[in-house]
Amino acid sequence: MNKCFQRVVIVGRMNVGKSTLFNRLSVDVKSLTLDYDGVTRDFIKDTVYWQGYGFDLIDTGGISLRKTQDKILETVRVKAMEVVKSADVVLFVCDAKVGILPEDREISKFLHSLTSKTILVVNKIDNSSSQEYLHEFERLGHSLLVNISAHHGIGVGDLLQTTVDCLKSGQTTDEDERESLCNVILLGKPNVGKSSLMNLLANHERSIVADIPGTTREAVTEKINFYKEAITVTDTAGIRRKRSVHEPIENLMVKSSFNALKNADVALLLVDASEGRLSDQELKLAFYAFEHHKALILLYNKYDLVDGEIKEKIKFNTQPYDHLLKKLEIMNISCKTEKNVGRLMTKVYNLCKRHAQRFSNDELSVLFKEALVRRPLFHKTNPLRVLRVRQIGTSPIALLVIANEPKWFGPSQLAYFENQLRRVSDLKGVPIKFIVRKKG
Repeated sequence: MNKCFQRVVIVGRMNVGKSTLFNRLSVDVKSLTLDYDGVTRDFIKDTVYWQGYGFDLIDTGGISLRKTQDKILETVRVKAMEVVKSADVVLFVCDAKVGILPEDREISKFLHSLTSKTILVVNKIDNSSSQEYLHEFERLGHSLLVNISAHHGIGVGDLLQTTVDCLKSGQTTDEDERESLCNVILLGKPNVGKSSLMNLLANHERSIVADIPGTTREAVTEKINFYKEAITVTDTAGIRRKRSVHEPIENLMVKSSFNALKNADVALLLVDASEGRLSDQELKLAFYAFEHHKALILLYNKYDLVDGEIKEKIKFNTQPYDHLLKKLEIMNISCKTEKNVGRLMTKVYNLCKRHAQRFSNDELSVLFKEALVRRPLFHKTNPLRVLRVRQIGTSPIALLVIANEPKWFGPSQLAYFENQLRRVSDLKGVPIKFIVRKKG
């Protein structure tokens, strides 16, 4: 479960070690750290604890005060500025190897104009040439200055303590402390509309949107309030077949998405309805998510581009996979026209509730035993027997089945019991996890 805390934002010009610092402080989320400018585009966030005090740490794209003609880089710049303005504490990272550059002075002047507390973080002090420039940084006029090496962890404890000391004057509200009902992840191939959907759900441009595949390079998380509940939504990099991953950054995009999926309760799989079919990669992703016990909604986006012929084509192409698709929530949307997007969070909310529901152990035992009376199952000539059933988990729903011989309960036998439970309960979009044991 995630909580919203005070915001600590890492800023600085490009390639000063912001992502390395984020990775040093973050436990669960890792920023991309390839050695060239502009690797971090969307800002990423993780909750960091120091001496029992928690705060949200945010890594921005390299901040610049100068406008650029590059549409994506300009979007990055504007968003980074907005995030910095909303921060409680800013970690302004500079490079001790090269000293103060004109761009550092511009950023420093901008930070002095804000009400946020700024800690000047002089990074890379482990470099032999750093001592030559260290004295320069006091000229920037920031009262709080910490020297570190993010790569080697030197001075990081001092930085954390200084950060927490700055934050302790602020208080989080009860509303900020609310736990998330569930964690939702947006999945799909590049350019199917994940970032556009994220922006619509969050009611502002949280992810960078452009008609260029691969714009989102890292998992991006936002907390959305709905029905007086908090739901955490994560936008991910587009999933591609491994054989089409050529550049290192593409490979990291895939890893980032799968890591985010591990922590999710619900997956929203977006596909481009105008293509008229589910690709092999999308089907594999749907199977993978459901088999790993993630509740799943299949979203056909760009439905404003779909005519009758394409609808029939989709129906024909998906028939072989009805055994999975009939278990899922399926919805047609258009991020462009916003068709059905307003109904989506209701679907997600209800799915989260179903994913977390509990059953009576006695009713489960009776249901499965009666199912074997109506249709006995055998392993060779030996009858399968269920002695009792107990629910041992939610999100996903996990059922412990005590049976006469666990090894006789294979996928087809468990599918039979799953169908019995689905027949009497609303489990649309919800996976069921079975654990079969012998009476001990």
